[in-house]
Amino acid sequence: MLKIKRETYKQIISSAREALPNEACGYLAGTSDTITHCFPMTNTDASPEHYSFDPGEQFEVLRKTRDLGLEIIANFHSHPQTPSRPSEEDIRLAYDPNIAYGIISLVSEDEHFNLFRIKDNKVIPEGYYII
Repeated sequence: MLKIKRETYKQIISSAREALPNEACGYLAGTSDTITHCFPMTNTDASPEHYSFDPGEQFEVLRKTRDLGLEIIANFHSHPQTPSRPSEEDIRLAYDPNIAYGIISLVSEDEHFNLFRIKDNKVIPEGYYII
């Protein structure tokens, strides 16, 4: 089970809301099982249905996490108009079974955030709690 710092959780949600009507995306970093940092990135697709990281920003975030002694624990993106579960495309593009995949749904007034592990096209919910 993962832990997410309350302030980091708030950053995840606010980045999703700020990206509307498009999907937000980024990395979540920390140490061991605790997510302490949110690194929102530009969705170069500028789409409400898909996302792609900006390669330059992605490189900078990876460098910054290394410099801070952090590790990438998860990536995240939002679903502005669909539930908080991986789409077929999300499953197909999940390339790293060692990280979690976070999805924020903004379908209702109250956002829904879930984490998943995706390995060999199998989706396994990942529990978390806010600290």
